[in-house]
Amino acid sequence: MKQISTFKFTALLLLAVSLNNFTLKAQGAMTPDSIVMSAGYANEVYYNMAGGVVLSGPRATWDIAFRTMKMSSSIITNDGAGVVLYTYPKADTTGWATLDTNGLSTWAQMFNDPTDWENGAFSRNATGHPDYGWGKYNDVTHNLTGDSIFVIKLRDGSFKKLWIVKKLSAADVYIFKYANLDGSDEKIITQDLNAQIATDFYGYSLQTNEPIGFQPPKADWDILFTKYVSVQSNGSPYPVIGVLSKEDVKVKHFHPVPLTYSDFGAGTWDSTRSKIGWNWKVFDMKSFTYIVPDTNVYFVKPESGDIYKLYFTAFAGTSTGLIKFSVERAAGAGTGDLKADPIQLTIYPNPAIDRININATGATGEDLTFTLTDLTGRQLRADRPGRMADGRYAYSMDVTGVQPGIYFVTVSTAATKTVTKVIITR
Repeated sequence: MKQISTFKFTALLLLAVSLNNFTLKAQGAMTPDSIVMSAGYANEVYYNMAGGVVLSGPRATWDIAFRTMKMSSSIITNDGAGVVLYTYPKADTTGWATLDTNGLSTWAQMFNDPTDWENGAFSRNATGHPDYGWGKYNDVTHNLTGDSIFVIKLRDGSFKKLWIVKKLSAADVYIFKYANLDGSDEKIITQDLNAQIATDFYGYSLQTNEPIGFQPPKADWDILFTKYVSVQSNGSPYPVIGVLSKEDVKVKHFHPVPLTYSDFGAGTWDSTRSKIGWNWKVFDMKSFTYIVPDTNVYFVKPESGDIYKLYFTAFAGTSTGLIKFSVERAAGAGTGDLKADPIQLTIYPNPAIDRININATGATGEDLTFTLTDLTGRQLRADRPGRMADGRYAYSMDVTGVQPGIYFVTVSTAATKTVTKVIITR
């Protein structure tokens, strides 16, 4: 649990540093941005298309992670940190006590599906309902019972044997056990995910024998800069540095096009995990540096419905893990023709407790609508208090009862929209 509080502190610190400079990416103006994964790509970075970096934290803290949704069977490995999973081919769970690793080097390695968060490494042997790879589903109880033994190589290169015993779906609880290959130091773990439902995955370290919280709330981020295992053209797994999308975040990729390309209406939205991926950069063998071609343009559509244009401009490699890119809000939710924002906003106090004071300037004669939304686009407050008479308008919004978190205050006219981030605390 100490790990969780450390990450929460990091996230709040990042928000506090960036808060005063935050403005939603304005339409029509590409905004340069960057993230740093540190030397050796030690960190991974969670990013919100509207607000920027949400959390930057070390990757190599966990070995396996369970999806927190009750009706999910996905268990992933930290493949980007060197974790490798093998299904024991010589017996089902009846062979737990007599596990024999002779021939391990010839066993097939199992990695997370690069395109699907639900198809984690433990599910790669699934044959379809009711067989979900590591276990079988019971149509009466809705629980899953493990029927496979696994051997897992951990981040430090050591090996364990592992058995996902069952998932109690309604209770959102996993029971699993692991031990050294010779059967010593066996542990039986009950992993209760109910308190972790705000995040997508919740981790566990088989090295330190403790649960690990490594993600921010899933409502807070859209894309993830990380190291993960992809599949090369010859079918072999290979670790890469790239960008993964959260489930339900949609992406379009256009190539080869100039960076001025703006037709996000063309093509089809893709919600797979690695549509942005890693191949927006190439390694030049002559200069031994990475080159980022100026021929790739991405459009990203988070759950809010806004559309963002994204392209990459530089990649420093393993020395610093610096990635440079530009991002622009191309259109608001449900629209394709928003104009540049003519209204300027000042919000105080920020963070706020029970009331937000908003000073708006510009757009004389325009009727105004003030809304408060969360990071998923859900509207919590909506007021149309009046019209700007002299280019200025002061408004106070009551946020009593709103849960602590990150929110957006939006001021709209008939043709424009201006958005600013606010933190509500208690």
